[in-house]
Amino acid sequence: MINGKRVLIIIPAWNESASIADVVAEVKGELPEVSVIVVDDGSTDDTSARAAAAGAIVARLPYNLGVGGAMRTGYRYARDHGFDVAIQVDADGQHDPRYIPKLVDALDDHDLVIGARFAGEGGYAVKGPRKWAMRLLSRVISWLAHTRLTDTTSGHRACNRELIELFANWYPAEYLGDTIEVLVRTARMKYKITQIPVAMRPRMAGIPSNSPVKASIYLGRAGVVLLLALIRA
Repeated sequence: MINGKRVLIIIPAWNESASIADVVAEVKGELPEVSVIVVDDGSTDDTSARAAAAGAIVARLPYNLGVGGAMRTGYRYARDHGFDVAIQVDADGQHDPRYIPKLVDALDDHDLVIGARFAGEGGYAVKGPRKWAMRLLSRVISWLAHTRLTDTTSGHRACNRELIELFANWYPAEYLGDTIEVLVRTARMKYKITQIPVAMRPRMAGIPSNSPVKASIYLGRAGVVLLLALIRA
């Protein structure tokens, strides 16, 4: 528990065998009072075995659903086991667990807390079309949420029990739906959203998929996802 709240760390993982054991070990070492579930999203390597050996609860999906599908599985586990808080942590080691207590503290007055990369802490930076897309998304969602949000695509998030119930039954699996559509819907449902500055770290393993072409594709997809989210929410 953290500050009297039962906390579940949800780690969606797809072929992250090179880093998953270290991520689980770091979270459990830094925060021994929390529970950790790794949702193996149809991996073809030994992600599940390494996560279990490191001490995590493991839920293994039969095929790849994407981050949204994996997170919905995690939220269902949180709902069914009575957790007060659920927090997403990436399997590549970029999220520093030392910030987690701050995310939990912010839930005293809010329903959803984002670990924001562009809020004054750390040196994480993006440029070009990806940066333009992130700025557009943040401006629109800040307007909907009636608060300034600088990193609406961050996957490092904490939510309270009421949103755990919502996300266990509804959580989009489409590309960027787990970040953008979730924020649009929760903002329109009048849930309180805020952000906490966090420093993002380099990946423990793997190669980031950054290129000018992929950044341009990201820009186009982000615009489409935002438009659909505004229509559907």
